[in-house]
Amino acid sequence: MFGMTRRRDAPMRRGACLGRTLLSTLDCIERILRGVAPPQRLPIEMNKFDRQSSSADIQALPDDIAEELSRLPSEVISVDDAPSIAPPVPLTSDEVRTIVISLMLTMFLAALDQTIVATALPTIGRQFNDVSNLSWVITAYLLASTAVAPVFGTLSDIYGRRVMIIISLSLFVAGSVLCAIAPNMPMLILARGLQGLGGGGIMPVVQTVISDVVSPRERGQYQAYFSSVWMVGGILGPVIGGVFAEHLHWSMIFWINLPLAAAAIAMLLPKMKKIPVFHRKRKVDWLGGILLMASAVVFMLVLTWGGTRYPWLSPTVLAMVGGAVALAVTFVWHARRADEPFLPLKLLTGSVAPFALTAGGCGLGAITGLTVQLPLYYESVYHLSASEAGLALIPLAAVSTCGAAIAGRTMARAKHYKRVAIVGTSWAAICALGLTLTTLPLWGLLTLMAAFALGLGTTFPVCVVSLQNSVARPQVGTITGAMNFFRSLMSSFTVAAFAAILLIALGTDIPLAGEHHAAGGIPAIPADDMRHAFRYVFGAATALMTTASLCLIMMEERPLAGPTVTQQVEMAE
Repeated sequence: MFGMTRRRDAPMRRGACLGRTLLSTLDCIERILRGVAPPQRLPIEMNKFDRQSSSADIQALPDDIAEELSRLPSEVISVDDAPSIAPPVPLTSDEVRTIVISLMLTMFLAALDQTIVATALPTIGRQFNDVSNLSWVITAYLLASTAVAPVFGTLSDIYGRRVMIIISLSLFVAGSVLCAIAPNMPMLILARGLQGLGGGGIMPVVQTVISDVVSPRERGQYQAYFSSVWMVGGILGPVIGGVFAEHLHWSMIFWINLPLAAAAIAMLLPKMKKIPVFHRKRKVDWLGGILLMASAVVFMLVLTWGGTRYPWLSPTVLAMVGGAVALAVTFVWHARRADEPFLPLKLLTGSVAPFALTAGGCGLGAITGLTVQLPLYYESVYHLSASEAGLALIPLAAVSTCGAAIAGRTMARAKHYKRVAIVGTSWAAICALGLTLTTLPLWGLLTLMAAFALGLGTTFPVCVVSLQNSVARPQVGTITGAMNFFRSLMSSFTVAAFAAILLIALGTDIPLAGEHHAAGGIPAIPADDMRHAFRYVFGAATALMTTASLCLIMMEERPLAGPTVTQQVEMAE
């Protein structure tokens, strides 16, 4: 019995001896690193268990270990780049409100300049005696803004939001000034490209800053505000551009950006110091960024020139397609081998990112493609004027914002937040199917189009917040920039696809993207033929929304951080 007790106590005695030895060793290491000599050990009386223990309870370090520890450097390691251990001081409601308003004003600039030039193009063409290159005034902006969206998103994760928002606004303002004073068409096109570099950086950085100051559960409500700003900018752009070109001077469409940008910077920068810092400085993979931008530019040019300047199966278009594919494959090959790639491919995989990117791209592609092509439908079938056709687009744009607001408020309260988007996209698919199968009077078409937009709008806040919620804090900017990049590509692809569908269905050349407005009329296409052709367009929209619904069903619904029930977000009166 006594032997059994000794055997059970032996592990405890050995553990106690080992623990004292470990503490003694750590104490010596700490004193050596601080330059303090180890204390002299005083003899102590050992009990019988200590006397029975072996060399595990040695009071002095072996000579080889002591010699090794004495050679350790005693310099202090700098931790300037390490994040603060203390939690950031929370922003007050007034500070959050000021930041949000300034960001909304900044996004309004980017949204306004995508459409404000359209109605002024005829005036600009007459002044420069160059009509053939007018489309490049819009194309240069779109190419640049699409290509740099992932660049600014990734750089904001490396250098911080404050630096990148200043750079993007500075490029945007510099491009606006050069556009206003451009002496000829080539200089105007180059200046619009510079302006597009800044405009393409505004979107991902603004959305990333919102993710820094608002919890994921509350973020959907703010996404609805930004959707409304984008809608207002898109609708007011052609109106303001037409007024300036007709009553003042076309250069005013660029000069107006200066006071708006100055106001946004003055409101935003003083508060940016209080925004929590989540970026992490690392080496920039410039080669990967250049490959990604180059492949995007070539692909956008294919979508812009294919079927208009060059036939789709022409050697030029086929060569450009091959070049875009080669650049994309090279980018993937490089990203797989780089230690810190520009756009980590792992971010685009998993149970959230691919489904959210696809659903958001389908939603934006559907609304963009219909916005571009519907004016032709309104003028041919319902005999509306150009201005009336523009007003008929308001239900599509405005009601989608209401859908985004509904989804945002639902996300702040519901545990299963993606259900509202699943229901919304399914409803939009049903409405688009109704447009495909039936012929309606104008009021019926506008009503069904508004119902379609209401369901479609629920897609955007759910996809944005789900993407940002699925990655680590230092990668939010990267995934946000990638989201804007793929959405822009999807929008351009959808516009080209809808145009190709109409071209095949009608069997004749058609004007695109408002070209019939500048030309002063539309081709003599019978109303019945246009109705028949647009059924395929509405069918394509049905397929897009069905795909979005399926992707949302398959997307993992991860819990959102933040309060489960939030008060209504107070905005400035």
